[in-house]
Amino acid sequence: MVTQTPQTPQTHDTPSNDKRWLALYVLCTGVLMIVLDTTIVNVALPSIRADLHFSETSLVWIVNAYMLTFGGFLLLGGRLSDLYGHRRLFLLGITLFTFASVACGLSNTQALLITARAVQGLGGAVVSAVALSLIMNLFTEPTERAKAMGVYGFVCAGGGSIGVLLGGLLTSALNWHWIFLVNLPIGIVVYALCRTLLPDDRGQSGAGHLDVAGAVTVTAALMLAVYAIVNGNGAGWASAQTIGLLAASAVLLALFLGIEARVRSPLMPLGLFHLRSIAVANVAGVLWAAAMFAWFFISALYMQLVLGYSALQVGLSFLPANLIMAAFSLGLSARIVMRFGIRLPLAAGLLLAATGLALFALSPVNGNFVDHVLPGMTLLGLGCGMALNPLLLAAMSDVTPSESGLASGIVNTSFMMGGALGLAVLASLAAARTESLLGAGLATPAALTGGYRLAFLIGALFAAAAALLGILLLRARSQAKAHANEEAITSHP
Repeated sequence: MVTQTPQTPQTHDTPSNDKRWLALYVLCTGVLMIVLDTTIVNVALPSIRADLHFSETSLVWIVNAYMLTFGGFLLLGGRLSDLYGHRRLFLLGITLFTFASVACGLSNTQALLITARAVQGLGGAVVSAVALSLIMNLFTEPTERAKAMGVYGFVCAGGGSIGVLLGGLLTSALNWHWIFLVNLPIGIVVYALCRTLLPDDRGQSGAGHLDVAGAVTVTAALMLAVYAIVNGNGAGWASAQTIGLLAASAVLLALFLGIEARVRSPLMPLGLFHLRSIAVANVAGVLWAAAMFAWFFISALYMQLVLGYSALQVGLSFLPANLIMAAFSLGLSARIVMRFGIRLPLAAGLLLAATGLALFALSPVNGNFVDHVLPGMTLLGLGCGMALNPLLLAAMSDVTPSESGLASGIVNTSFMMGGALGLAVLASLAAARTESLLGAGLATPAALTGGYRLAFLIGALFAAAAALLGILLLRARSQAKAHANEEAITSHP
């Protein structure tokens, strides 16, 4: 999760060395809450579904409501912090996220939970965007900044492991409400410590304009598209509702492009997409994210609803993949990029991920962990860990240093939006396939498995297409340039 690279620090006083590192750990704790909520909910989905009576397709809104507002306002959150002060916006984001978490935990209806998740995503976007700016302002010396960014990257990658384990533990020991309520004490502590540790800054009042219209139109366009896709099976794909919603989404997307072409300070400068590396990285990111978010969502359902795993067992099943990804974030990915450049690790990682998804597409009704879960999880961990850093580097390889933060922020936004749309499409296809198999007389476990296998197969094709784009269209970049750019980015869960 990345925002624009901050300008010269605007703090009134510089914290002592010990205070700066303590501030880093507190900031990373705040970011950890955000990362947790991208994975912790997947383990609890079957419990939430049973308790609040979600359908399998409407269940995706618990994930997508968060991702859409997060992706839609990630870049805007960074711009707000530049204008009104990083510390002020970080505290606002933590407050919003914490209160929304409490609302999620106390939810007793579908509408309340989905609305609260959307607000969580808005708060999470602000926190994620501003945290990186604060860290870079606190650590201006290159060596210290590299160490600080290493801590930040490890939290982003390792948070996925903690999320699935904590989600499984809380859901099994207590209930699903506690996966959200656990954020309350953490949020209070982070807020109190940040008020003490973070230096105040004035921001750049009057230094620019906010592209609120761009953020609202692109998020609304994607929400309408997701809603149309999620409800397509029930309403009918040729129905007036589905066609009307998709048409409205297309109009809003066109309006967004028009706004970005004319506004003084665009949220997503379209001129950057004239650069091949940025265009390829963003398309590859959309395809890959569509596959990856569907993997988290659908594999959790497969393990619980077909294999009969408990929530804790599901959390433990994700552990190999998340530990491998965390290991790559601790420096293994950087060494691979230095040795082989950007293009080959990106393509190889995406192909490994595609192979892992293809293995899940072969999962049987009576599958077991060692033969049918662990191999796919291992390959997906290797693939994601290997490909993420090169993907972000590819998005920056043709831009100037002053634009590198913006370029990385754009590809991360595309990643979140691609994940939301891809999850909606694949979950809807899985549900349609399941309904067809139930109509043909298959038992529920076999019908569910058939739907999940179709989604995994299409996800594998998405990841393979992203790999093909990378190997064919990305220019080979020098290892030295990749290394020089690497400090400007950080990993996404």
